[in-house]
Amino acid sequence: MDSRSREEVWQLNTEAPWDHFDPLDYVDHNYLSVLAEDEEIISVVRSHFSDHFQKNSGPVVQGIDVGSGANLYPAFLMLPWCEKITLLDRSSANVRYLERQVDRYDSNWDQFWDILCGNGSYAALGGDPRERFRRVVRSEKGDLFDLLRREGYWSLGTMFFVAESLSTSHEKFESGVECFLRSLAPGAPFAAAFMEHSKGYWVGGNLFPACDVNELQVRESINRYARDVKTRRLGQPNVVREGYTGMIVAWGLRNPDA
Repeated sequence: MDSRSREEVWQLNTEAPWDHFDPLDYVDHNYLSVLAEDEEIISVVRSHFSDHFQKNSGPVVQGIDVGSGANLYPAFLMLPWCEKITLLDRSSANVRYLERQVDRYDSNWDQFWDILCGNGSYAALGGDPRERFRRVVRSEKGDLFDLLRREGYWSLGTMFFVAESLSTSHEKFESGVECFLRSLAPGAPFAAAFMEHSKGYWVGGNLFPACDVNELQVRESINRYARDVKTRRLGQPNVVREGYTGMIVAWGLRNPDA
């Protein structure tokens, strides 16, 4: 290692130790129970997606969750409407975790599904959608920044805690938002979530970078490629971990003119 500090060495997405990301440690710290912040995000996105598809029935829906990590509830949010859902992640360790969960996900995820079942579109799939999840969901190793090779492909998308959690670069943050949104078809509904003013985070003894962003920056980055955009700041500082001030959830529709 050279004379730069640990934080400085891992500035870029390509420099972070993604294949050493520990998904079990991440789940233990974040998803063994439902945090109030996650419940609020789920409620917002559930309403956005269900309202959209009640008004817009159409062709077969292909969904993508970008940078899934060890989080299944974004896929749950898309499950009622999708013939196929791709869970995209750069980390080999995360992809292996996701493959196991697709086969039969762990019981801690049931409480997240139970919250979704407060809406009829989700309740219609029953209290245990494991069979549908196994049939519809697939994990894929891939990079957010390669999504433009399939520009406009997906008709529903989520990206939770990714664009601001892969480097310290604001340029890369904005590029990550762009790649996600341009991978969606015109008019596609989407939702994204961000850590506000994140300073970096530890998982399984490894330090991962973060970009310091606020709600205005999130909204401006999304507005370039989307319409009917709404954002909401939620939560309190340092609930999940040290080094952030809150969370931001954003939702809207892909702008066909951008």
